[in-house]
Amino acid sequence: MNTYTFKDGSQKDLLNFSGTVPVKYGNSYNIPIHLWILDSHPFAPPICFLKPTANMGISVGKHVDARGRIYLPYLQNWSHPKSTVIGLIKEMIAKFEEELPLYSLSSSDAARQSELLSYIAKITEGVGETGMKSKTKIGGGKNERCFNKITVVGAGDLGIACVLALAAKGAADKVVLLDLSEGAAKGGTMDLEIFTLPNVEISKDFSASADSKVVVLTVNSLGNAQTYLDVIQSNVDLFRGIVPAISHYSQNSVLLVASHPVEVMTYVSWKLSAFPKGRVIGVGANLDTERFQYILTNVLKAQVLAKDAWIVGEQGEDKVPSWTSCDLVANQTEAMAARNSRETVANRAMEVVKGKGQRSWSVGLSVADLTDSILKDKRKVHSVSTLAKGCCNINSEVFLSLPCILGTGGVIEMVRLEDDPLVQEKLRNSAGSINDLQQQLKL
Repeated sequence: MNTYTFKDGSQKDLLNFSGTVPVKYGNSYNIPIHLWILDSHPFAPPICFLKPTANMGISVGKHVDARGRIYLPYLQNWSHPKSTVIGLIKEMIAKFEEELPLYSLSSSDAARQSELLSYIAKITEGVGETGMKSKTKIGGGKNERCFNKITVVGAGDLGIACVLALAAKGAADKVVLLDLSEGAAKGGTMDLEIFTLPNVEISKDFSASADSKVVVLTVNSLGNAQTYLDVIQSNVDLFRGIVPAISHYSQNSVLLVASHPVEVMTYVSWKLSAFPKGRVIGVGANLDTERFQYILTNVLKAQVLAKDAWIVGEQGEDKVPSWTSCDLVANQTEAMAARNSRETVANRAMEVVKGKGQRSWSVGLSVADLTDSILKDKRKVHSVSTLAKGCCNINSEVFLSLPCILGTGGVIEMVRLEDDPLVQEKLRNSAGSINDLQQQLKL
């Protein structure tokens, strides 16, 4: 056990071991390596470094950076239980045989290398760049004020869109983009590194997410699955390597799921994290609801209806408009006429909503809106994916979009919908089909 210092200065006593791996590159070489095992192992991969002696130099390349940190496809695609340390070492040997990571130094270079290794040793033993011991512990130290940190997991188009929207919203003191893609940074991530944004950090280490108030999950598997069930199972397998590690480093966070299908992946995140149900929510129909209310107010000039209007259920064609107020009029005949008029207006608004689609930047804005309500404890009502068991006679553990009051702890309270047999039937049908799908998944 030794103290490991993460990029953000936090420290943790970790199991670690060092030794050599045999590599044939013309001649046979024993390459010294150092592996650090995270508390979240085996769900999270080890942190791997070269451990050169004083007469060895580091060959910076595709799989090794200037500090000797090792990056491999096996690490990026780590998934318990199929990924193992033995498998990792086998790939390490294979990659090093393609590109040798170390070279022999001259005597003068060796002296300079000895100084560098001494400096690196101090950092890994817990001494920062100032030479002072860091006092920050994971889940430990208290700041003078509340520090709002958000982690976005996944550096695809949606992840980048969320980072940009969160940065523009200014709700967080720090936004961490956790890039789990294979190889060096590219695409939008590379552009974020070039055109730096204040308070935005890009990392490949789960530890960089430590003590986040909100963690946004945007990753989706890009595998070659053939069926819809296979696609979802690929996402589940991906989440099995992510959610336990994220939950370990941010044990009091709210998980906000934007991956597809959002209802199922929110359920998966809830199961894998073991968090209370209120602290695991999906983006759900928040975007559609905001659009629905906007169209009612500004296009159809139905401001009175808009304030109690919500899109509920599941994303896609089966979403349905609903209301949280039934105070139409006292007279039954007039009430029926008012309902029919409301239904006509709602159908017109839904036609517009369904034609809009869900682009990455639109979902990113919705994520920023939800995160703002959580971090600032706004107690604002949003239609988000939440555990629907007990609502509308739903008896299964499924997540559906329902109007909920959000605060720092996630869902504070579910807002009761108007009693509408048609809406309740659609919600039960959605719950049944989602539950049937979930029963076929391997968690």
